[in-house]
Amino acid sequence: MKNTFGNSVAITLFGESHGEYIGAVIDGLAPGIEINHDYISHMLTLRRPSGAISTPRKETDEYKIVSGVLNNKTTGTPITILIPNQSTKSSDYSQFKTVARPSHADYTAECKYHGFQDSNGGGHFSGRITAALVAAGAICKFALEQKGIFIGTHVKKCAGISDADFSDLSAQINLVNQKVFAVLDETVEEKMRSAITAAASEGDSVGGVLETAVTGIPAGVGEPWFDTMEGMLSHIMFSIPAVKGIEFGAGFAIADMRGSEANDSFKIENGNIVTATNNNGGINGGITNGMPIIFRTAIKPTPTIFKAQDTVDFKSMTETVLNAKGRHDPAIVHRARVVQDAATAIALCDALAVRFGTDWLK
Repeated sequence: MKNTFGNSVAITLFGESHGEYIGAVIDGLAPGIEINHDYISHMLTLRRPSGAISTPRKETDEYKIVSGVLNNKTTGTPITILIPNQSTKSSDYSQFKTVARPSHADYTAECKYHGFQDSNGGGHFSGRITAALVAAGAICKFALEQKGIFIGTHVKKCAGISDADFSDLSAQINLVNQKVFAVLDETVEEKMRSAITAAASEGDSVGGVLETAVTGIPAGVGEPWFDTMEGMLSHIMFSIPAVKGIEFGAGFAIADMRGSEANDSFKIENGNIVTATNNNGGINGGITNGMPIIFRTAIKPTPTIFKAQDTVDFKSMTETVLNAKGRHDPAIVHRARVVQDAATAIALCDALAVRFGTDWLK
C-alpha cells in the first residue's frame, strides 16, 4: 500500500472523503522556503465547487499546517497539512458498499482492500483528497515562482468545445491563474458552462482536456530512462482522479508528421539556445531542453451519474441496476486544472532537487 510520490521531495496523501480530516505530508523541502498563506488559500479557492456546474457539497478548506513551518518559513522537517471535512452525508453512499458504480473505484477497492475500505463518498479514492494535493502543491508552486518558474493550466476542451491555444505564455499563465473557470478565449466559457449544465439536467456528465504550460524551467532536468521528465509528470498526473491520458508537445499528432516537420530546429536567440518550434514539448531524451514544457491530459466524464446503469453487487454476486444518489459534479475538468498545477509543481520540485540539490529551491 503506497500513497507517496517523489524521490528527493516527497508527498504523502492521507484521509478519506468523509473522514475527520484529509491531509498531506511534504518531506524533503529545504529550510527557509517562504509559506504564503494567501497563495495557498487562493489555489484552494480555485478547486472549490462553482455553482450549478459542480457538486453541491461545500467545504471551506480551512487548512492547518501543524509541523515543519516556523514564522512562515519551512524548517526543513516534514510539513504536515490538515484539512477538516465539514460537509458529509455518508447515508448517500450506503448502497456503494457492495454495489459497484461503473467506471468508479468501488469494485477495484474491494479487490485490493477486501471490504475494509471506507466507501463513504468514495473514501480515499475521492476527488475530495485533491484538496490536500492542492495545498501541498501550492507550497511547491510558490517556491518555484521565486526561482522564475511559472505553471498555468487552462481548459483546452470541455464537452467537445475547444478553447484557444497557448500563445503569449507569460501573460496567459498569469491570466488563467486568476480565473475560476480557466479559459483563454472568453467567448467559450459560457458555451462550456451551458454544455455542463445541459448534461447535468439529463443526469449525465461530461469530460474534457486540460493543457498545462511551464516556463522558466532550466535545461538539463530529468533522467534518460526511468525517471524521464515526461515519466515523472505522467506518474503524478495519473494520480489525479479521472485522468486517462497524457501527451506532450504535439502529442499523438506527431505520429502523422515527417521528421522534417516534427524536429525542433535549434537556434541562438539573445545569447540562449532555443528551438524554432516546440513539437517535443520542451523535453528531449527525457531531459528538459529549456523550452516551455507543454502537455495535455484527458479528463473522463465524472463516473457517478444520475442515470440508471447496469452493474453488479459484488457481495451477493448478482447483477443489478444502480440508481445513484448523492452530490456529484457533472464535470470536474474546470476544478481539476488547479489540481494539475499543484501536481506539476510537486513533480518539478522533486526533479529539480534531484538535479541541483534540495537547497536550490530556497
